[in-house]
Order: sequence, then structure tokens, then C-alpha cells
Amino acid sequence: MDETPPISPPAKGAWRQASGGRSLAESHGTIAVPAGAGFWRKLLAFSGPGYLVAVGYMDPGNWATDLAGGSQFGYTLLSVILLSNLMAILLQSLCLKLGIVTGRDLAQACRDHYSKPVAVGLWLLCEVAICACDLAEVIGTAIALNLLFHIPLVWGVCLTALDVLMVLWLSHHGFRWLEALVISLVLLIGVCFGLEIIFSHPVMREVVGGFLPTTEILRNPAMLYIAIGILGATVMPHNLYLHSSIVQTRKYAQTAGGKREAIKFATIDSTVALMFALFINAAILVVAAATFHRQGRHDVAEIQEAYQLLSPMLGVGLASILFAVALLASGQNSTLTGTLAGQIVMEGFLNIRLRPWLRRMITRALAIVPAAIVAGVYGESGTAKLLILSQVILSLQLPFAVIPLVRFTGDRAKMGEFANPVWVKLLAWLTAAIIVLLNLKLLLDFTGLAGGAGR
Repeated sequence: MDETPPISPPAKGAWRQASGGRSLAESHGTIAVPAGAGFWRKLLAFSGPGYLVAVGYMDPGNWATDLAGGSQFGYTLLSVILLSNLMAILLQSLCLKLGIVTGRDLAQACRDHYSKPVAVGLWLLCEVAICACDLAEVIGTAIALNLLFHIPLVWGVCLTALDVLMVLWLSHHGFRWLEALVISLVLLIGVCFGLEIIFSHPVMREVVGGFLPTTEILRNPAMLYIAIGILGATVMPHNLYLHSSIVQTRKYAQTAGGKREAIKFATIDSTVALMFALFINAAILVVAAATFHRQGRHDVAEIQEAYQLLSPMLGVGLASILFAVALLASGQNSTLTGTLAGQIVMEGFLNIRLRPWLRRMITRALAIVPAAIVAGVYGESGTAKLLILSQVILSLQLPFAVIPLVRFTGDRAKMGEFANPVWVKLLAWLTAAIIVLLNLKLLLDFTGLAGGAGR
């Protein structure tokens, strides 16, 4: 009589349990990669996910921190934007590698590695980060609607709930339609800010100097607060979960060679898209520095105030309109990718599925309620402060996503031959350490534990 062989225990360091299913199942493997095609056709097939991720690096939260940084400190914090973008390129490359090699997104990987209480704790922290991000998108879109169409902020906040209909419509037409819309809006933002730079006439020597780091950032608590906000707005926790999932929408060969090729093209896609995001972020800060800081207006930190001052200070009537149009495109883009991230995180950590519209409405409600209260009670100044605070909250959540990612992708038992080489491990852990130390410094300064340095 045949006996069923006993199941061997998992190898040390391997996944504790099998994956609970495909990530983003409705879109998994739906975009074919042409076999035997040349370099450019394959690159085109893999292009798209990087731009969905890059959207999170130019959302309305970036605008608040970049405007504040540029108006208060000139070009100094360009170095933080550059450092953040280099960190983002490294971390997103690890995300896509995790997704392609293991067939898991980061949320699934956490669920399959950690105990249930730890996984649930990580999920709750991630949900806080997503709500903070969603809050920035809600406020940014409401402000844009107010500037362009004079819709009151409270009503603009409520109207943002309607973007659920756009997400549903796009989801029925395929993932490529979503990518096409996102890329179009990204290009629109780029054109708007390219023109803004031309209008503002920045001093290029000072711009280049701003990309060189300075220790003043660490010594000045006010500058550090904005720097951490920029970091939180640039390297976003939910983007790490998002990217590890959406790279799996491509149908590539499930062999070592096929995965290696997928990693190569997905990395090119991600890096190019994030360099475009670097241009947008740097452009916002450069315009703020060249327009406001140069003329002694160091107090411009609110999007509405920047809109009102741009045209008169630059002498170009179109400047403020372009600014508001780019803001609206940024807010709408962010809501599209935020929907996917929320779905991926909930399904990955908890292994339960909700209809996308229901998941989005829950997340939207958590963002709309505080945003509407602040907009109604405190008005424009309150929404500006809430924007910057939301980005600091995002930054404080970063270690809880970054550390598992670096750990998993460096583990040969989980990644096999695709595990990070030693030099990548060192860079990845250095990035994680910088993020943790900067956040610790921020907490010490602004809770008074550093002798009142943050007061």
C-alpha cells in the first residue's frame, strides 16, 4: 500500500506558509510580453508600473513640503529631494524584484513570514500611512478645485469621493487604460512645471549647489522637520506594497531567465519614471525658491498662497493657472494609485477581498472626515498644516515597510539566486538606517526629549 510521504518542514528562513493567492488577481498576468521581440518592444511592454509608482512621489503632499522648503530655505533642501529619490530608486527596485521572483507582493510576504499578530500590527500601521496619504490627496484635489472653479474647500473635499467612479470605469477597461491615463497626467504635470521654471528664472549655479548636502539640515530643527516631510512625501510606504504587486500584471516566463529579464526591464521602467518624479519635485522647490525666497517671502507654505502670488510676482498671468492645473492632475493621479495600494495591502495582509469601490469608500471616508472638519473650522491655514503633518506621519511609518523589504530580498532561502548581493545589502540596510535615525532625531526634537531643541 502506497503511503503519502511526510511533508518536510520549510527550510530555515523560507516562507512559513504558502502564498494565499495571486496579488491583484483581476489584473495578474494580463499584459503579454512578446516573445522574441527586441529590446525596445520588450521595454514598452514592461513600461507602466513605474509611472504608477512615481505618481506617489509627486502627489499634493510633496507640494506642501517642497513649497515650504523652497520658500523658507531656498535651494538647500534640493539635496534631500535627491537623496530621497536615490533611496526610492533602490527600494522600488527591491520591491519589483520581490514581486517578480516570489510571486508575492510585500504585504503577502509579510503575512507569509511573520506571525499573525505581527502581520496584523504591520497592516494597521500601513493603513495609518495610507489614510495619511489619502488625506493629502483629498486636500490637494479640494484646493485645486477651489482655485480653478471657486468651489468651497468643504464641498471640494466631499467631491473627491466621486473619483471612485473613475476607478471603477478604468478597472473594467483593463490595466493598460489605467496606466495610459496616469502617464498622460504625469506628462501634463511635467509640462506645467517646465513652463513654471522658465517663468521663474532660477539661478542655475545656486540650483546646482542646492543638490550638495549640508549638515545644517540636521542642526536646524525647523529645516529637519521639512526635510523629514520631504522624505515622507518622496519615499512612501504604500508605494512599496503597490510596486511589488503591479509588476506582476506582466506575463513573463516563470523561469530563472524570464524572471531575470523581467527584473531588468521593470528596473529600467521604474528608474526612468522616478527620475521624472525627481524633476517634478525639484521643480516645485526651485520655483518656490526662485519666486518667494529670493524676494524675501519666506513664509509661503500654503498652496493657495503660492497660487495667488505666482502670477503677480512672476509677471506671467498663466503661471497660477498652470500651477492649479498641475495640482488637480497630481491629486487625481494619486487617488487612482491609492485605490490599488489600499486593495493590495488589505488583501495581502489579511487574505480577504473587498470590492474595490467598497475598499476605496472606506479609505476615502477616513480621509474626508478629518479633512472636512479642518477645512470647515480652520480654513486654508489648517489644510496646509494638515498636508505637511500627513507627510511626516508617512515618514514615521516607513521603517515598518522598509525593514521587512530589505530583509526578505536579502534572504537566499526566500529569493534563491536572486537574493541581494553584498553591496546591495549594504546600501539597502544603510538606507533603512538613515530613515530610522532621521525619524528618531525628529521624534527627539519635537517631543522635547532632546532638551527642548524642537521648541
